[in-house]
Amino acid sequence: MPQQATRPIPTRPPIVVLCGSTAHWDQLTEAALYETAAGRIVVAPGCNMNQPHALWSDPVRADRIKAMLDTLHLRKIDLADDVLVVNPGGYIGDSTRREIDYAQRLGKPIRYTHPV
Repeated sequence: MPQQATRPIPTRPPIVVLCGSTAHWDQLTEAALYETAAGRIVVAPGCNMNQPHALWSDPVRADRIKAMLDTLHLRKIDLADDVLVVNPGGYIGDSTRREIDYAQRLGKPIRYTHPV
């Protein structure tokens, strides 16, 4: 009798990384809520540099932090199983476009919250 193929049992829930403009912080937060409720591990931007904060009040320091955060987000994409682009009204800025291109080069599945 032939053996039935079995699928491996996942050792962890899927990891999704959220990409999108922090100008849409509320929509990123809402997407994180829904993805978490769907049983996914959510990796998302951790800083909203559009909101005033002492960490980036100095323009030189802000530029340095922004560059570090951009690189850090690419590492988050490396970790993720798929990408969810939060793009209200179809908006995709330069940073998000760069992240999408990077994810595509890695072969990551990409979903969008709004049609592109």
